[in-house]
Amino acid sequence: MTIFFIWLIAFVLIAYFANQKWSNGLSQGLDRLLPGVMKSHGDNRYLWVTTLAVLGATTLVRPVDILLVTILLALVGWVIVKLAGWASNMSH
Repeated sequence: MTIFFIWLIAFVLIAYFANQKWSNGLSQGLDRLLPGVMKSHGDNRYLWVTTLAVLGATTLVRPVDILLVTILLALVGWVIVKLAGWASNMSH
């Protein structure tokens, strides 16, 4: 239960500060990092603030889990890229 309260406090603080800084550069910084399809151009403020707050709070409370999930997703992406390249070479 203690971890839940720590996560909840971190979530509220990150969401509050992300919401405050949205117009002062957070939106533009997010647009620079994301691919064109996912750019918000200042829209979807509450969706991105909530997403950043959930990821930030979870990273603070359970950093090893986030690291392992990131490594797993990177490996899956790498395998998909290699298989797509192999399939592309086989079709020529």
